[in-house]
Amino acid sequence: MRISGLLIGRSEELRSVGELITGARAGRGGTLVLRGEAGIGKTALLDRAEEIADGFGVLRASGSEFEQELPFAALHQLCRPILGHLGELPARHREALEVAFGLVAGQPDALRVGLAILDLVTAAARERPLLCRVDDAQWLDAASSRAMLFLARRLGADPVVVLFAARPSAAPGELDELPELTVGGLSDEHARGLLAERSPFPLDERVRDRLVAEARGNPLALLHLPRAGGFAPPGAASAPSRVEREFAARLTGLSADARMLLVLAGADPTGDPALLWAAAGALGLDVSAAAPDAAGTGLAEFGARVRFCHPLARSAVYRAADPETLHAAHGALAEVTDPVTAPDRRAWHRALAGGAPDDDVAAELERGAVRARARGGVAAAAAFLERAAALSLDPGRRIERTLDAARAHLDAGGLRTAAELLTSVDPAVLDETQRARVEMLHGRLAFTRPGDDSGPALMVRAARRLSARDPDAARECFLDAVEMGLLVGRAGGVVEEIMATVRTEAPPPSTPDVLDALILLAAKGHRAAAPVLHDVLHDAGRPLWTHRPALAIMIASELFDLDTLDTIAAWLVRAGRESGSPSMLRLGLAQRAHNATLTGDIGQALAAAAEEEAIPDAGGSPVLYHRLLLAAHRGRAGEVSALAGAAAEGSAYVTNLHWATALLHNGLGDHPAALAAARRATAPGALFLTGAVLPELVEAAVRGDEPGLAAQALDALAEHTRAAGGGPVAGVVAYVRGLVTGEEEHFREAVERLAESPLVPYRGRAHLLYGEWLREAGRRGDAVAQLRAAHETLAAAGADAFAARAAAQLRAAGERVADRPSAPAHETLTMQEIAVARLVSAGATSKEVAGQLFISKRTVDAHLRNIFRKLGITSRAQLAGRL
Repeated sequence: MRISGLLIGRSEELRSVGELITGARAGRGGTLVLRGEAGIGKTALLDRAEEIADGFGVLRASGSEFEQELPFAALHQLCRPILGHLGELPARHREALEVAFGLVAGQPDALRVGLAILDLVTAAARERPLLCRVDDAQWLDAASSRAMLFLARRLGADPVVVLFAARPSAAPGELDELPELTVGGLSDEHARGLLAERSPFPLDERVRDRLVAEARGNPLALLHLPRAGGFAPPGAASAPSRVEREFAARLTGLSADARMLLVLAGADPTGDPALLWAAAGALGLDVSAAAPDAAGTGLAEFGARVRFCHPLARSAVYRAADPETLHAAHGALAEVTDPVTAPDRRAWHRALAGGAPDDDVAAELERGAVRARARGGVAAAAAFLERAAALSLDPGRRIERTLDAARAHLDAGGLRTAAELLTSVDPAVLDETQRARVEMLHGRLAFTRPGDDSGPALMVRAARRLSARDPDAARECFLDAVEMGLLVGRAGGVVEEIMATVRTEAPPPSTPDVLDALILLAAKGHRAAAPVLHDVLHDAGRPLWTHRPALAIMIASELFDLDTLDTIAAWLVRAGRESGSPSMLRLGLAQRAHNATLTGDIGQALAAAAEEEAIPDAGGSPVLYHRLLLAAHRGRAGEVSALAGAAAEGSAYVTNLHWATALLHNGLGDHPAALAAARRATAPGALFLTGAVLPELVEAAVRGDEPGLAAQALDALAEHTRAAGGGPVAGVVAYVRGLVTGEEEHFREAVERLAESPLVPYRGRAHLLYGEWLREAGRRGDAVAQLRAAHETLAAAGADAFAARAAAQLRAAGERVADRPSAPAHETLTMQEIAVARLVSAGATSKEVAGQLFISKRTVDAHLRNIFRKLGITSRAQLAGRL
């Protein structure tokens, strides 16, 4: 594909790659995914990038179709040349990589592995810029893919370029989040030029034109189709398929030993020549004769590494082999693979060495699944268990392994495979416990499907099966059904129906538990249930948030227990960092942002939200409820609308969405829209989050001239707060009562009670509502005092829409509202800059900030330069005063 050192027809692609490399020379990192069909020239672009990146260190990795099940395999390839920098990493990061690469025993976590890779690569980049090239990225193992994505997204201020080459994908993948460039076919003119330069045979004009038409711009096809006699027969097959047939045709006439040597090379994804020669010896091959013949085909080279000329060549060789040959190749590779240093590869080769069931091999695969899961390879564990099930002779073990494999595929995100495995199990041969497992797994699958609300019902069915055999497990399953029902949403009375079933069918508990408390709440209301909810929430032996954090957050919110919400958030953040659980850390940071929004610490809310946003790519999906509340609190209608689409797809956020929408529109003065949203949030069957929405419902109902609804909502709010013991929300109840009754004493009580409350935005709203009432009563002077207090309090808390309401009332009263001398920091800085600034102002070093925000130290320093410029300061010591 080259003429005089240049790539033909790739000027735009080379310009994009060159800009990234130029940026890295100047200290700006970047990444790009080159996307195109097999043979289109992606590898040639990676090779050219190496030539352009003169003076760069180069790290190489390639995904393997036959190695996708082995966790961190590709990442180890990439990092092998720079492992000498391991000693420069913090001990916990170094240990995480050693565990991930199988150098020491243990269980890695996604966050520490990601941070360790970032530290390792940026440490190596201090010596010289780096180019990381990852070919065949569509075949990366899942653990490597996540770690490389983590790295690629965090190189803004580091002299590192990461280039991925991947085939088009029909399904969304992790690399879709990165900048992408489609590599298309060559034009006819460029295709003719390539043929003229590189064809191994002289071509007349008609043959050349036919080749150009058949290849459809695919360079690999152009270069290899002439070997098949001039051109391939016309047909619907793609150019890569025809090229693969051409590769397979080169096997014709080879000796049996040469063919087997190529099959061995195709079956072993490591490219380790020592392993290849040992396997060849185990099969008794005449390597001295076979190797030159195999190399003569041009399909593979046998040097310091065993390499095929193209991934299609490996596929062609492997797929051309008959089953008996493949079994022999994998058997030989299993025999020579070290069971101590590579037990998983040995087990996998053994599994592919014969088609007949074998309980010993199945047991070895099952042990491999345990090791793979311990190393963070959930996808590998799923593949091992699936194969173990297929090889199991014992019917009982086959069923158990199939269910284990379905659970592992579900954990790894392989929803379709999990569903297929569950369908493959014959219900007639299952015992009741196994039937319950199948229904629980179907319930979890349903919970992952948008619009599928069958999960709770399946959990209830599983619980019924377990009731007589294992009452405690049955109660846990019933609780799963309730919690899932709360998260699925309230349409169609899902929660009411589940609670009715639980009340009548759940076996009695050995000791009072959270399920009992929820039954009491549904049957007799908040006043009766509050003491029991408090007790199960704060169980001295096992606080609820340590094993059901989402449910604990809902209960604490319903009890208006702000201190416990802070405790839960702190525990989740600490436990998430210590355990390396991205989902736990995300939930903790989201709750921290949520709590800060309620108390008006807008900087802390934005900083925590920025931290949460930094880690979604470490696994799992992002959290939304805190973002909804924060956007609504700030009066950002566009942000709420943008988040609404994502929230609607995940029904776990429906109630939060309605609450946020009601809050937003009350702030904007659109009370009809607020009323509609508040009605939906407090629909029948709602167990949780209704208390927080009731003040919005009352205000919207009063402004909408629905006094009956307002009075009813006030009574419900009073019931909630009495059950919770009043506390900091007593002032909110007072101003809500003032709205309903129109009596001044309640507004005055609200202002007094909220003066010392941590609920700063609600304090500002109490001043606002009191000021509005005073204006309507014609008491201008008193109104102005309340409205000024409201404007200052709400503006400082970042409640911009409510602050604008107060400003409008002041102007209507004839008062001037002065413009702020300078925008507050949270309006000047990006969310990540706010997070950096707050951590630095608290005394954190750049290295500590980098670890907490999952970015490199150079990126932290780049953010600090921007922060100083935007805020007009020159030192870290000045930050605290500006925040």
